[in-house]
Parts: sequence; C-alpha cells; structure tokens
Amino acid sequence: MGLTKRATVYFDPEIHRILKIKAAEASTSISEIINKTIKCELLEDYEDIKAYKDRIAEPVITYEKLLEDLKKDGKI
Repeated sequence: MGLTKRATVYFDPEIHRILKIKAAEASTSISEIINKTIKCELLEDYEDIKAYKDRIAEPVITYEKLLEDLKKDGKI
C-alpha cells in the first residue's frame, strides 16, 4: 500500500462487522477496502467538478425554452 497515514475512525458496530466479513472474504484488510472506496468517491467528485467547469461557459436557457426546443425538434 505504500506510505500511509494513520487515523482513528469510529464505525457503527454493524458496519464494522460487515467490513470485517468483506475483508476476510476478499483476503484484504478493512483499510484497503476503505481506501479504495474513498478514492472512488473522491474521483467521482473530481469528475463532477470537472464537468461543471467544462460546461460553465455554455449558454443558460429556461426550462420552458428547453421544452419548446424539444417539441420543435420532435423529441417530445
């Protein structure tokens, strides 16, 4: 896993039990499961922020205008 930092995290007892079972079944550690999960969550946030920044210059239209355009194009 490389260089690591230590932190104390308190889990609901049921979540901790499930994590222990999942780690045993996957022959891995709870730390590895949590690290992978957090990386996925942070990547999703990064992708959302990037998509927002990529689209910030797009023109803004009203919902009514969107509906009008979709009807005009025969999409609804």
